[in-house]
Amino acid sequence: MTDKLIDSGPVLLDLDTDGVARLRLNRPEASNGLDVPFLQALYAAVMRCHGEPGVRVVLITGEGRHFCAGGDVHTFAAKGEGLPDYLREATSWLQIAASALLQLRAPVVAAVHGFAAGGGGFGLVCSADFVIAAESAKFMSGAVRVGMAPDAGVSVTLTQLVGLRKAMEILLTNPTLTAAEALDAGLLTRVVPDGQLLDEALAFARELAEGAPLALAATKRLLWSGVGAGVAERLPEEARTVAELSGTADSREGLAAVLERRPPVFTGQ
Repeated sequence: MTDKLIDSGPVLLDLDTDGVARLRLNRPEASNGLDVPFLQALYAAVMRCHGEPGVRVVLITGEGRHFCAGGDVHTFAAKGEGLPDYLREATSWLQIAASALLQLRAPVVAAVHGFAAGGGGFGLVCSADFVIAAESAKFMSGAVRVGMAPDAGVSVTLTQLVGLRKAMEILLTNPTLTAAEALDAGLLTRVVPDGQLLDEALAFARELAEGAPLALAATKRLLWSGVGAGVAERLPEEARTVAELSGTADSREGLAAVLERRPPVFTGQ
C-alpha cells in the first residue's frame, strides 16, 4: 500500500508501508531541468520527508528520459540581464534542498538513468548517500561549460567522494562520465542493467529500510558532519553517539538477534 504525500506538481512523493519514500522529479518535458518553482517543490518534498516519522529511506528518481539535466537553460537564457538575480534565488533554493538531503535522518538513495548533469542532477548525486545507476547513465558537472561554478555543495561533496585530483579534473575539464567511469571514480555505489534500475534500487532501499533507523541516522550524521574535520575532534561525538545508541531497544534487539542467530526486527526505538 502506498500513501501519496504529494500527488501533483514538479516533484511527487509517495510513502510505502515498508518505509521507503519515493521522491520523483516530475518535469519530464524539460528533462527535469531546475527552475525556481521546481526547486521550491523539491525543498518542500524533502522537508516533508523530515516530518514523516514513517520514512526510513528516501529513493529519488526522475520521470522521463533523464534523471535531471541540471538548470533549465531556456529559463536562464530568457532572463537576460536579470539572470544574476534569478540565479541568486535559484541557487539559494538548491542549496537548502541539498542541505536538507544531507541532514535528513533517513538514508537517501538516488536511482539515475539518462543524464545527471549540473547543480541539479550532478549535485543531487553528490548529496545522496547511495547512488545506483543504469549502465547507460551519463554524469557531467556542466558548470564551467556555461561560464559558471559548481553549486549544491559539489565543491565539497565531490572532493570527499572522488578525491581532490579527480574532482579538479571533473569540475574544471567537464568530461561526460559513463556509469562505468563514474563508478570507478567513486561517485556511484553500483551500476545495474538499464532494465533493472528501478527494481534494483527499490530492493536496495527496502533492504536499508529493514535496518535500525536510529543507528543508520546517527552513522549518516557522523559521516557527513565529519567532512573536513580532524579525526581527534570527532572522537568525542562518536563516543557519545555509541553510548546513546547502546541504550535503545533496537540495540538490544540487534545483540539478541546475533546471540539467537536470527534476523533482527528493528522498530526505531
